[in-house]
Amino acid sequence: MSGAISLADWIGRGETADDILAPGPALALWALLDHPPPVEPPTHLPPLGHWLYGWNRPRQSDLGADGHERLGRFLPPVDLPRRMWAGSRVVFHRPLAIGGPLRRQSTIADIAAKEGRSGRLVFVTVRHRLFDRAADPAIEETQDIVYRGPAKPGDAPAPLAPPAGADWRRIVTPDPVLLFRYSALTFNAHRIHIDRAYARQVEGYPGLVVQGPLTATLLLDLFLRQRPGLAVREFSFRGLAPLFEGQAIALGGKAKPAGADLWALSADGRLAMTAEARI
Repeated sequence: MSGAISLADWIGRGETADDILAPGPALALWALLDHPPPVEPPTHLPPLGHWLYGWNRPRQSDLGADGHERLGRFLPPVDLPRRMWAGSRVVFHRPLAIGGPLRRQSTIADIAAKEGRSGRLVFVTVRHRLFDRAADPAIEETQDIVYRGPAKPGDAPAPLAPPAGADWRRIVTPDPVLLFRYSALTFNAHRIHIDRAYARQVEGYPGLVVQGPLTATLLLDLFLRQRPGLAVREFSFRGLAPLFEGQAIALGGKAKPAGADLWALSADGRLAMTAEARI
C-alpha cells in the first residue's frame, strides 16, 4: 500500500456493468440450493439472485495469483494478501424480471485502515445500485470487503456465543462440488474456494473456504423455506469466522414480527455468520 492518502484517492471511483437476466443462472441456483425443479418457469429473480449477474468478466491475463482480478483497476491496490467479502446490506425495492436488462453502478464509498487482533486490516465499502428499465434502482447494496495480512498461528477470532432458541434449523455440509458450482455461477475464480493446495499453502486455511455469499444465500433460503412467497424487503449479513469444506454448518433462524434473525455455526459451535431478513 502506498499510504493512506493514496488509498483515500480511490473513494468515489465508480464502474458500470451491463447484463441480461437470463433464466439459466437463476434455475441453476435453485438446483444448487437442492430444491426440486419449479413447476412453472420463474418470472423474477429470487432475493440475492442478483449476485449471479452484472459482475465484471476480467480477461484471463488480468487475474492475479489468487484468482481475483488484479487490484488497482476498480478496487484499490491494498498490499495485504487476503481478501474477503465481510458483509452486505441489501435493500430490495422491487423484483428484477428474468429476461430483462440489468445495469450495475458501483462506487467506492469508504476506505478505512485499522489495527486488529491479527494485525493490520483495511476495510473497503462499495455501494452498488442495480437498475432494470426504470430510472430508479431496483436493488441497492452496501458491500464490505476486508483485506488482511498472512495467516499466523493463533490468529483465529475469539469464539462468540451462538444465539439461543432457534425456530428453524438445517445442517449443510459443504463439499468441493458445492463450492465449485457456486464459484462457477458467480464467475468467482478466487482460489481459496476451489484450489485446496493454494488455500492451505498460500493463504494458511485448513481447507477450501466456503464463500460468504453462499452461506448468506443458504441462510435466506432457510427463512424462505419456512415463509414461502413472502417478499423480502431488506437483508443483511456479517461474516464473523470462516467456514470450511467437509465441516457441517448449522443454520439457524428465529422468527420476529418483521422477519427473522438468522445465523450459521461452524462444526465446533463457533458463530460464523449473523444475518437479518426483513419483510
